[in-house]
Amino acid sequence: MATALLAPIQHSATSVRVPGSSSVSLPIRHNRRLESLLLSPSACHFFPFALCSTLSTSDASYSVRNFGSRPSRCLLRHLNSAPLEEAEDVFEEVVEEDVGEEAGTVAHELSELELFQLDEEARNAAMDYSMSLSRELLLGGDAYGMKVEKWKGQRSFGGHIPDHLLPRVTIIGRPNVGKSALFNRLVGGDRAIVVDEPGVTRDRLYGRSFWGGCEFMLIDTGGVMTFSKSHDGVMEELAISTTIGMEGIPLSSREAAVARMPSMIEKQAAAAVEEASVIIFLVDGQAGLTVGDEEISDWLRKNYSNKSIILAVNKCESPSKGMMQASEFWSLGFTPMPISAISGTGTGDLLELICSELPAIEAFDKNEEQSKYVPSIAIVGKPNVGKSSILNALVGDDRTIVSPISGTTRDAIDIEFTLPDGQKYKLIDTAGIRRRAAVASGRSVTEALSVNRAFRAIRRSDVVALVIEAMACITEQDCRIAERIEKEGKGCIIVVNKWDTVPKKNHQTTLYYEQDVREKLRSLSWAPIVYSTALSGHSVDKIIDASSLVERERSKRLSTSILNQVVQEAVAFKPPPRTRGGRRGRVYYSTQAAIRPPTFVFFVNDARLFPETYRRYMEKQLRSDVGFPGTPIRLLWRSRRKTEKEACR
Repeated sequence: MATALLAPIQHSATSVRVPGSSSVSLPIRHNRRLESLLLSPSACHFFPFALCSTLSTSDASYSVRNFGSRPSRCLLRHLNSAPLEEAEDVFEEVVEEDVGEEAGTVAHELSELELFQLDEEARNAAMDYSMSLSRELLLGGDAYGMKVEKWKGQRSFGGHIPDHLLPRVTIIGRPNVGKSALFNRLVGGDRAIVVDEPGVTRDRLYGRSFWGGCEFMLIDTGGVMTFSKSHDGVMEELAISTTIGMEGIPLSSREAAVARMPSMIEKQAAAAVEEASVIIFLVDGQAGLTVGDEEISDWLRKNYSNKSIILAVNKCESPSKGMMQASEFWSLGFTPMPISAISGTGTGDLLELICSELPAIEAFDKNEEQSKYVPSIAIVGKPNVGKSSILNALVGDDRTIVSPISGTTRDAIDIEFTLPDGQKYKLIDTAGIRRRAAVASGRSVTEALSVNRAFRAIRRSDVVALVIEAMACITEQDCRIAERIEKEGKGCIIVVNKWDTVPKKNHQTTLYYEQDVREKLRSLSWAPIVYSTALSGHSVDKIIDASSLVERERSKRLSTSILNQVVQEAVAFKPPPRTRGGRRGRVYYSTQAAIRPPTFVFFVNDARLFPETYRRYMEKQLRSDVGFPGTPIRLLWRSRRKTEKEACR
């Protein structure tokens, strides 16, 4: 092709001129450098004009056929003074735009192999970006500065038995005997918060565990109070405060809420015992036999004698002294088994005994269960906005403790429920997320770990329901939680709870409120808003409907042809801005590299030519043309200058 272009050119001593075309001739200092650039096969392949040089090396000149309105003299002057790489870029950018629409697009069609290579590169780019973002989030404040992990990772099992078909095993005992530590040991990981203080666990916490070929569902419960203690003694043992986080609540309401807390914890523990096939009665071997242990054993024998009860004596790290510590508990009427939840001593024998007492698992369709994907919905927000009330309203049961006491929920509570149409969802109730400074000033390790679990719940969820209170102002903390959700790449819906407290509501009120929410939570401008009242159950079903819509949008995949058509229309309507040097960005090819969240990769000439404002414009165009409500979308820009030239050669 270069030979064909050079054939009709008439040479002269100082310049080269193409017959029948307007041309300009300028002296060029770095003639050898520009000769290799302008006479390259890629330049001849891409642009329909003739380029050549004279044979003279002292005052070599170049002639460019002037198709466009911009003078070629400006181009040659820039080429004369610019470095080689920059001259090559400017040459392509300026001439492509000046020679017309045909020169502004890639002349050759990409082959199937090249398309496959681009798609593979896009997938790798999306994966690299996701991994780098995950590392950044892990290092940037996973737990308000409290990162404690004793057992990393989850124990995996090859079975795929649904949660509702697994037999239940419940751990019960008085406060601070190590129930959560044993739960973490048997489940694997650090699902439950373990702190050396009583009353940390309050709700029921579920986790899958296995031993050999046997799998079961383990339930952690709060400490069962004893009736022999006074009310003040129970409050002191539970470490419940009547002042922290309860501002604005009348004193009488505070005292009533605190007084009901022990009975609520016992109610959750009793519900866990009711559904269990095996009960692990855990006692403290170092503290010895107490009145509370005797009362719990009497309660178990009286009400649950038909169930298998295993007496485990915890904190027996020494095998030689373990039997001596356990011998004191023979008076409870059960055979004591010395174990240590921290070191794992005796837990293997405990698991053997548990599996021998479990009933057989019901038959189920394995293929049908594997084909169903269960989306996870995390309910997050500040304290006392009604997160637990929303979960109870959705499930239709008092699954979690609801109280005006700030910080009632500690662990992240996972609950799986099924809709009438058979679709399953997993709800995750989380602790209230306060400001980092407020958590640090309180110096509560339990609260710091609770916030940890809330952030982890966001990471392992598919859709996040950000709950705000209707009559409360949107604070900076709400904005920070919203930014965290967007950075994690999770779908989101904004739930305005306690909507019944807004007086004299009408359609105009809803419009004004939505406008205020959009202005303050700009990072979630794409999230749908649901108005509900959890206590009465009004409109709580809309939360599931909106979450289902968001999950479908997160899993949507666009065809490459539709995506490139949308991108071309957006670029035609608003081209990328020029730089001072006259350069302008060009989009060669775009493809969707991943879902959940939708990730798009744009192959361009130079990613630096697309400023942040233009990238936001492209995101808005994608949303307006193809949807994606309720989910963030990621746009990755990849430079393809060298690759395009190599492909041409």
